[in-house]
Amino acid sequence: MRTDFSPTATSARDFYRLLTAVVVPRPIAWVSSVSPEGIDNVAPHSFFTVASTNPPIVQFTSVGEKDSLRNITASGEFVVNLAPAALLEEVNATGTNFPPHVSEFDAAGLTREPSLTVAAPRVKESPAVLECRLHSVLPMGDSTLVFGEVSHAAVSDAVLDGSHPRIDLLEPLARLGLDEWGTLGDIQDLTRIRLKDWPGHFRPKA
Repeated sequence: MRTDFSPTATSARDFYRLLTAVVVPRPIAWVSSVSPEGIDNVAPHSFFTVASTNPPIVQFTSVGEKDSLRNITASGEFVVNLAPAALLEEVNATGTNFPPHVSEFDAAGLTREPSLTVAAPRVKESPAVLECRLHSVLPMGDSTLVFGEVSHAAVSDAVLDGSHPRIDLLEPLARLGLDEWGTLGDIQDLTRIRLKDWPGHFRPKA
């Protein structure tokens, strides 16, 4: 048995809650930006992914028009800071709807770190950062997709194995449904099957 949900017969808010409960886990773009008045902003956005590998472009979605979106469209740049499990309280705190003249860096007790290629500061406590220049924005319903071309990446030596970031040391946070957050849990290595190595047909599990 299944229960059916139609977006035309369900309120937008309730369908949003359904979507965010089943599109999980969602990585977090902890986006830092600077307003035209010079106020540093940092906020979590959990609709986030890689949009292109060459050139390297990342994408996050602003649901509604928030300070991050206004700042980025005005300045043309931003930083995506990885949101680690150790900073759960701080990441959550930066999601508070402070007025534009309040910096979340100060409210959440975060340290500014200068970026190399953009004016927006990094979050020093974040183990990995992607400095981005605005590529484009795409309005989509009640939201806006923000695309940023990565101009520089910086990763803490403490989470690197040679030149590769170790996922168990990054310990990224993820958003789930309602007020739920998640961490990695068990990690499994599983190599993608090449066609020449295909073992045979899989059968439905009982």
